[in-house]
Amino acid sequence: FTSFLHLPGTSEEVAPPLQQSFMIPKKEINVVSDMAKWKRSQAYADYMGFILTLNEGVKGKKLTCEYKVSEPIEKLVALLNTLDRWIDETPPVDQPSRFGNKAFRTWYAKLDQEAEKLVATVIPKHLADTAPEVAVYLKESVGNSTRIDYGTGHEAAFAAFLCCLCKIGVLRVDDQMAIVFKVFNRYLEVMRKLQKTYRMEPAGSQGVWGLDDFQFLPFIWGSSQLIDHPNLEPRHFVDEKVVNENHTDFMFLECILFITEMKTGPFAEHSNQLWNISAVPSWSKVNQGLIRMYKAECLEKFPVIQHFKFGSLLPIQPVTS
Repeated sequence: FTSFLHLPGTSEEVAPPLQQSFMIPKKEINVVSDMAKWKRSQAYADYMGFILTLNEGVKGKKLTCEYKVSEPIEKLVALLNTLDRWIDETPPVDQPSRFGNKAFRTWYAKLDQEAEKLVATVIPKHLADTAPEVAVYLKESVGNSTRIDYGTGHEAAFAAFLCCLCKIGVLRVDDQMAIVFKVFNRYLEVMRKLQKTYRMEPAGSQGVWGLDDFQFLPFIWGSSQLIDHPNLEPRHFVDEKVVNENHTDFMFLECILFITEMKTGPFAEHSNQLWNISAVPSWSKVNQGLIRMYKAECLEKFPVIQHFKFGSLLPIQPVTS
């Protein structure tokens, strides 16, 4: 899976991708029968490879452990901090409907306008012509400004954004832990703030039958973090005390904490799927099951994937092995 995660080295050694002309990613999945094209595509193979590479990279590791933090990682965190600051500068407006606060559109318009500039701060000069392509995935990753909703398709766009940065050599193989623990974790914090501030609707949610209203990847990577933990077992994550004591170390528990803050009533009722998962005997079984579920419930669902965009970095062309 690591074929497209460039090996460590200085950025000067990485020549711009050869003969590659960058393009603005576009929609390619327009009807249900196009889904076969997606599953055979280079984009799907690279995306899934990226998710699984990171899944291995964080196995058994705490959020608070030591890991390398490169300059591009710092710049990505700064980019996310900017998005966070814009939320503070764009308070929700008074409106009759409780959900979908229209101030989100104002916040989004700012991102829409600034995305390329933000991405340019992360990308070295010799790769500047990739910014318009990569920026599309950043814009797609924060929710839909018409419907004021957010879901796993938007989350996938953020993972695709990071995957593109790996493909152009901005992020490297030794950035793996920082990609999940520093960048993706910061992204989650900003998304939770957006969801709370603007009361965003869940996009394509399966209600009580889904895993979570908004996210999926932190449950995959978060369960990998817990593999072979000496005393935390899957049955413990429904225990409030365990969650309160360990959430700063484990992404999975951080997700559970957020759910319990946002929802009322018995956990087994509002989060039935997670309740069922707490009965699985080991974290490695949970992790494998979630990867299967992610493919089936997110990546193989037309309502989610119809919005995915394809360009030169994540091409719709079939895999060339």
